[in-house]
Amino acid sequence: MAKPLILVSNDDGITAPGIRTLVNLMKQIGEVVVVAPDSPQSGMGHAITIGNTLRLYKADIFEDVVAYKCSGTPADCVKLAKHYVLKDRKPDLVVSGINHGSNTSISVLYSGTMSAAIEGAIEGMPAIGFSLCDYDPEADFSHTHEIVLKVCEQVLKNGMPKGVALNVNFPPKRNENIKGIKVCRQARAKWQEDFDERFDPNGRRYFWLAGNFVNFDKGEDNDEWAIANNYASLVPVQFDMTAHHAISEINKDWDL
Repeated sequence: MAKPLILVSNDDGITAPGIRTLVNLMKQIGEVVVVAPDSPQSGMGHAITIGNTLRLYKADIFEDVVAYKCSGTPADCVKLAKHYVLKDRKPDLVVSGINHGSNTSISVLYSGTMSAAIEGAIEGMPAIGFSLCDYDPEADFSHTHEIVLKVCEQVLKNGMPKGVALNVNFPPKRNENIKGIKVCRQARAKWQEDFDERFDPNGRRYFWLAGNFVNFDKGEDNDEWAIANNYASLVPVQFDMTAHHAISEINKDWDL
C-alpha cells in the first residue's frame, strides 16, 4: 500500500527545532512534504497575505524530504501547499508544529500553529496542531514522540469529524513520564495584557506588549488542568464560530 501523504508546517519557521522533530516522526509513517514560513510567525492567528507578494523557495533542509520555505503566514503555507506545491495530490494528514510554547485555552485564537491545522481542516483534510508548553530555548521534545505518533496513527486510521482539527499540547519534560492523553475542552482562561510605554533614542514613543496568563477555570476536564497534571491535552476545535446557543435567545428577546 502507498504511504499516506503528510503535509508538515508550523509557525516558528522552517529552521525551528520543533518542526525538525515533527518531520523526523512523520517520516516513520508516511511520505512527507514540508511548506513552512521562512521566519517566525508566532501570534499571527489565521492571517493571510493579500496586499503583498508571496514568495516560495525550495529548501534543502531535511534529508529525503521535499521542503519549501514561504514568505507568508502559516495559513498561506497550507494554501500554497494544497493549490500549488501538491496540486492534484490531496494530503492524507496535515500536521503543524511542534510549537515552542503553549497553545492551550484562548491561545488557540492567536496561534499560527493552529491556523495551519485549521486551514487544513477548512480544506477538508485531517489536521493536527502540536505544541510543547515550554519556552526554554533548549526545550526537550523527546517525551512527545510516542504520543505524536499515536495521535497521527489514530487520525489516519479513523479519520476526523467534518470541520474539526485537533489541538494537542504537551507539558514540559519532567522527571516522570507523561501520564497519558486527556481528551478535553478548552479552559476558560485569558491573557490579561499590559502595554509597557517606552521611548526610542529619538524620543519617539512605542509600546511593548506584556501581561500574564490567568486561568479562571477550576474544572478538571480542560486543557490547562491536563497540562498542570502532566497529561497531554487533546482538544477538538472547529472553525465554525457560530454561537448556535445564542440564536434562539436573540430571536426571542431582541426587537429586530
